[in-house]
Amino acid sequence: MRLFTTLSVAAMLVAGAAQAADKVELVYSDTISENDTRSKLLRDEFAACLGDKFDFKEYHGATLFKQGTELTAMQRGNLDMGNLAIYDFYNQVPSTSILGTAFLFRDYDHMRAVFGSDLLDDLWAEVEDKARVKVLSSPYIGTRNISYVGDREYMTPADLKGVKMRFPGGEGWQFVGVAMGATPVPIAFTEVYTALQTGAVDGQDNGFPLTRSMKFDEIVNYVGLTNHLIQTNQFTISLSKWNSLTEAQQARMQECATNFEAAVDKAIIEEENSLKEQFIANGIHVYTPDKPAFQNQVLNTYRESKYSADWPEGLADAIVAVGQ
Repeated sequence: MRLFTTLSVAAMLVAGAAQAADKVELVYSDTISENDTRSKLLRDEFAACLGDKFDFKEYHGATLFKQGTELTAMQRGNLDMGNLAIYDFYNQVPSTSILGTAFLFRDYDHMRAVFGSDLLDDLWAEVEDKARVKVLSSPYIGTRNISYVGDREYMTPADLKGVKMRFPGGEGWQFVGVAMGATPVPIAFTEVYTALQTGAVDGQDNGFPLTRSMKFDEIVNYVGLTNHLIQTNQFTISLSKWNSLTEAQQARMQECATNFEAAVDKAIIEEENSLKEQFIANGIHVYTPDKPAFQNQVLNTYRESKYSADWPEGLADAIVAVGQ
C-alpha cells in the first residue's frame, strides 16, 4: 500500500509538472497602475478569456520595465507583451508617425473605422518586419481637447492666436500647438494647475479624465471639443513569442485582444461622457469648435513640415476620406 501511495504521488507530481509545462507563459508590462480601469479590464477581458492554457503574468506601474523601454525588452526576448504608445515605434518605423498626427481623425467613430479597415495593414506589416513585434489591437485611451480660462469660444485656429496653451514638452508635442494656431508653452504636468491659477498659461490640452483627476476643472471655465488627438495604445506581443504559438493559440489570443479593445473603448467612452455632463453641470461651458477648419489647417501645416516626410504616400488623404 505504501509503495502504491508513493507511486501515485509521484505520478501526480509528474502530471502536474507536465500540465504546467504545457501552459504558455506570457509576461506583460504596463505603465498604468494595477488599480486603473484598463488594468482591471486586462484581467477580466483578456487574461480570463485566454483560459487555463496560458499563464498570464502582469506587471504594472512600470515596475518591470520603465516607460519607453518595453519595445526593446520585447525585441531582446526579455518581455512578451506590452501596451505601447505609437510614439514608441518612431525611431525604428518612422512611417508610424502619421498615427500621432493631430486632427488626423475627426472623432472616435472615424478613428475606429480607419483601424477596422485595411488602410493600416501595410503599416502594421512594416512594424512586424522592422520592430519584430505584432500589434494585436489598439484600445482607445481618450481624446484630447482644449480647456482654458477665458470669455469666448475659440472656433477656428485664428481664434487661438496669442493664446498661451500648455502642451507637453518635446518638439513633436509643441508642434501640435503651433499647428493649431496657439502659442504652446512647455510646462511639467505637475505644474499645470499652478500655471493656470497664476495665468502663466491660459489653458491646457487633456481629456476629461485627466482634467478632472488633476483638478484643472476647478480653474478652467471653457472646454473646446477640438478632439485634436484621438489616442490609442498598441496592445503588442513580441513576434518571436507569437510565432512560437500554434494556430489555435494565436486565434485565441487575437480573439481575447479584440475583446479587450472593445471593453476598454466602452469604459473610456462612458467615463468621458459622464465627466462631460459633470463639467457642464458645474458651470463649465463646453462647446464644439469648427473642426473642419482646424483639421484643414493642421494637416496642411504638417504636410509642409518635416513631420510628414516619412508618411506612406497617399495614406493621410485616404484616412481623412474614410466616412466622407
